[in-house]
Amino acid sequence: MICTLPIRLLSVLSLLASSFTFTGQTGIPVSAHAPDAAGDPESAMRHSTPEWKLVEPHLPNPSTASAAELEMQGDLLRIRKFLEDALDYYGYAQKRGGDSGVLLNKIGVTQLEMGNETLARAYFQQAVKVKHGDTQSWNNLGAVQFMDHDFPAAIRSYKHAIKLNKKSAVSHSNLGIAYIEAKDVSSAKSELTLALKLDPDIFQRTASNGSSLHMITTGDRANFCFQMAKVYARLHNEPEMLHSLETAAEAGFDVQGEMAKDYDLARYVKDPRVVSLLMVAKSLRDSRIARSSVAAALPPAGAPVAPAR
Repeated sequence: MICTLPIRLLSVLSLLASSFTFTGQTGIPVSAHAPDAAGDPESAMRHSTPEWKLVEPHLPNPSTASAAELEMQGDLLRIRKFLEDALDYYGYAQKRGGDSGVLLNKIGVTQLEMGNETLARAYFQQAVKVKHGDTQSWNNLGAVQFMDHDFPAAIRSYKHAIKLNKKSAVSHSNLGIAYIEAKDVSSAKSELTLALKLDPDIFQRTASNGSSLHMITTGDRANFCFQMAKVYARLHNEPEMLHSLETAAEAGFDVQGEMAKDYDLARYVKDPRVVSLLMVAKSLRDSRIARSSVAAALPPAGAPVAPAR
């Protein structure tokens, strides 16, 4: 369930600058790793594992394989979490004439999975220049802008992705979450509702190996869960609505007070299920606060204790 999840990005998320060279074609970094490169202990260690020994015999020859074969190998290596090697094969595919826009996007996603947000942004920016009509690249550029808390830019990029593909549930969802951060609750509600209509399971997934990045929560988790409760109420999905209300209440959100202000939630204010879950949530929250207060009052472990008089 979405509101049980921590702040994270799906299909997401280091190569040091010294691990890259620069190409004249794009002007941005390309992986300089080579399998078992001399003097590269990390590469040697990565390629000494039993998992790599199973993969290695099936690797296509970068000099003779087609761009499509090399790109597919990059995808398989990324799924198997050989991320540095995936970058190599995406680079080989580029050299063999592969679709540069698609490959730049995949390289950006891989960089983000490795924790290199700055390089990922550069690749996505280049990808949308090379292939202006690529929905995934615009969505992913929006994702890194969101991670940088540049919400207006993220909203623009997500809108552009949706203009290119109006049925992209991921982009509608991402746009909705960006609207929450921008305090535009009405627009957020509309986008999240549309995302769920396009893909009812979009918030249930916990992993993805695709090339579209999906934000699944925000910095304000309590408010996000309450907004999701509104969406689920509008869609008459009561189990998810109740779960979202419970999570928001446990996080300290004024659920009862805010429910009365919302058209879709107001009729549930006196619902016995809601009354019960709010009581339980308050009890759990009070218990956590009490435990925290006791813990704060205790002396640190190993600290001397004054003798009783």
